[in-house]
Amino acid sequence: MSGRVSLDLNLPALQDDLFNLDANEYRQVAKTLRKIRTMTWDEVCRDHGLKWEAVKGHPGVYSLRLSRGSRALAGRDGDVMRFIAIHADHDAAYGKK
Repeated sequence: MSGRVSLDLNLPALQDDLFNLDANEYRQVAKTLRKIRTMTWDEVCRDHGLKWEAVKGHPGVYSLRLSRGSRALAGRDGDVMRFIAIHADHDAAYGKK
């Protein structure tokens, strides 16, 4: 499991989040998703810009920065990053708002 990260963006609720972003935010998020696809898991975990971090109280769920204004919740399944949600408000990713 040392290959490139694959993205799973198939969850309907996640797609709603993604398609509801404004055009500029959508472009920034898409750029980051393209970047992640070129990375290994070790690179994802070490990348200071992504800030891949465990969400307290939710085993197997992680938060990562997709842009200045958006964070995502995702899990890892082998080489696949399975996205759960995208939040245009950073605090919402942690359940604070």
